[in-house]
Amino acid sequence: MSGQHTSTPVAARVRRLEERLISAGVVEDAELDAVLGRFLANASPVNGARIVARAWCDEGFRERLLADANAALPEVGLSMAGGIQEQRLKVVANGPGQHNVLVCTLCSCYPIGLLGPSPSWYKSEAYRSRVVREPRAVLAEFGLTLPQETEIRVWDSSAESRYLVLPRRPSGTDGMSEEELVGLVTREGLIGTAEV
Repeated sequence: MSGQHTSTPVAARVRRLEERLISAGVVEDAELDAVLGRFLANASPVNGARIVARAWCDEGFRERLLADANAALPEVGLSMAGGIQEQRLKVVANGPGQHNVLVCTLCSCYPIGLLGPSPSWYKSEAYRSRVVREPRAVLAEFGLTLPQETEIRVWDSSAESRYLVLPRRPSGTDGMSEEELVGLVTREGLIGTAEV
C-alpha cells in the first residue's frame, strides 16, 4: 500500500475504486448496489446462532464444523461464498480453561453473512489494538471477567480468513430444542466478547 493511502479512510478508497470500475465500463453503479443488497439481505447473527445451536445438538456436525467449517456450513444452508472468492471460515470452540475472542487488527474483516453487520466497537482502533495486547482487560470492560487460569486466545481475521467462536453450551439447557437454543446465542458470544 502506498503512503498516500495509509491515512485515507477505507470507505473513500473503496468508492474511488468503484468509480474507476464504473468509468472503465467494467461494472455499473446499480450492479454494485445489487450485489451488496443481495449480500446483506440474509446477513444476520441468527445465521451464526443456527450454526452454534446445531453444533450443541449434533456432535457429528460439531466435529465436522471444527475440522472444516466451509464444508460443514451447507448442512445448515449456509456458505462463505458471496464475493469474488470464497472466504475460509475457522470455527474456534470455547472450552474448560480456554476462551476465544475475534479481532481484525488491520481493518474490520468479519463474517458479515454469519454475524450481520459488524458493531462499531469491532471496527474501532481502540478495540483492534487493545484486544491483542490486553484481552483480559478488554473482555472485563465488556462485562466478561474470566478466571486467571483461563487461557484467552485472540484470532486475527484477514481478507481471506474469517473466524467464528463456538461458545460453550450454557448449563441447564439439555432439554431445549435446537430452535430454542438459537435464541440464546448473541453476536457478542459469536465474537467472544460475552459468554452465552
